[in-house]
Amino acid sequence: MYRWKASADRKPLVVQGARQVGKTWLMQEFAKEAYKKCAYVNFEDNDMLRHLFDNDFDIERILSSLSWATGVDIDTDTLIILDEIQEASRGITSLKYFREKAPQHHVMAAGSLLGIAMHRHDSFPVGKVDFMTLYPLSFFEFLDAVGEGRMVDLLRKGDWPMVTMFRSQYEDRLRQYYYVGGMPGVVSAFVASGSMEEVRTVQKGILESYERDFSKHAPATEVPRIRMVWRSIPAQLAKENRKFVYGVVKEGGRAKEFELAIEWLKDAGLIYKVNRCKKGLLPLAAYEDFSAFKIYLSDVGLMGAMSNLPAHILLDGSAMFTDFKGALTEQYVLQQLMADDRLSVYYWSADNSRGELDFLVQRGSDILPVEVKAEENLKAKSLRSFVERNPALHGVRLSMSPYREQDWMTNYPLYSVQAVF
Repeated sequence: MYRWKASADRKPLVVQGARQVGKTWLMQEFAKEAYKKCAYVNFEDNDMLRHLFDNDFDIERILSSLSWATGVDIDTDTLIILDEIQEASRGITSLKYFREKAPQHHVMAAGSLLGIAMHRHDSFPVGKVDFMTLYPLSFFEFLDAVGEGRMVDLLRKGDWPMVTMFRSQYEDRLRQYYYVGGMPGVVSAFVASGSMEEVRTVQKGILESYERDFSKHAPATEVPRIRMVWRSIPAQLAKENRKFVYGVVKEGGRAKEFELAIEWLKDAGLIYKVNRCKKGLLPLAAYEDFSAFKIYLSDVGLMGAMSNLPAHILLDGSAMFTDFKGALTEQYVLQQLMADDRLSVYYWSADNSRGELDFLVQRGSDILPVEVKAEENLKAKSLRSFVERNPALHGVRLSMSPYREQDWMTNYPLYSVQAVF
């Protein structure tokens, strides 16, 4: 954000992300640190200002109205925050005119359903705005939040003998993260109280707010389908083959019934859609198979809450938890990968369905075949087979086993994902 403020070619900054991922807090904290004044408007709870852009885009009039509504004398050392901007008629379009007619002013815009709104507006200001996407806290950010920044430093240094020495502490914190997840309000509740009951209460509240959004903002004809897709995700991931199957949503279900529902959830930032890749060649996008995909939630903690997974089952490692542990682990890894904008993430499966890689990741000119193991299982049949067919590649296995390097593959502990990629 500081780079954005200092840029000579600064444009209005659009902050994207799911509801309750911390967009408003981050913008307001940045305003406190970096500006003398902040003019904050939330269009969701201000009916009068929702019509601010109806008649024209006269920037002087708009700035005067914002100044009057907020009680802030707006100048070039004021951060203007337009929150839930999709609720204002032609609000997104107005960003073009801030860029063209008032580039000296610093403008941020955000909205929980911006991704959906952008697809509805023909006049989206392409090339006139900068983007920033906010995700739930990663595992490393979670460690910082609970006062364990030194654990992050050790992983980033790659001091594997020392990491292995303290593996039990890392594993304990990782299991906590599986349960708590990375939603800022949930992490804050955990840090403040340490209560898993309080954590689950906050998570359930977030899930309820998402379902209210379905009814409030989605097309009425799509709401039942959106709910069906949304509620099927834990069951989709609990299957041995985690490929999305429409028949799990509804018996006899077909793509044409649920495609729009899936796209709505994706645009709202509530799910990740990971497509199959047919080959491990550059660029992976050239070999993308849009007909086969997996769907994950935006946050591992919310997936546990949706599944009503009890804290003691996860934290104590109950044998009753064996099957779903793989789903939760894969969700965790995907969440860490998706938060890194440098990575393009797919999965691979053979055309004959014999063999599948959990993830196939492109990082610049590197392709990384990835296999995920929930525990210390060191079998990697699919990964070995894929690397043998693509000898220029080096495999990555993520498991609870310590760091181990082989000529064709390196095993990294699950808690080191961000240090690896």
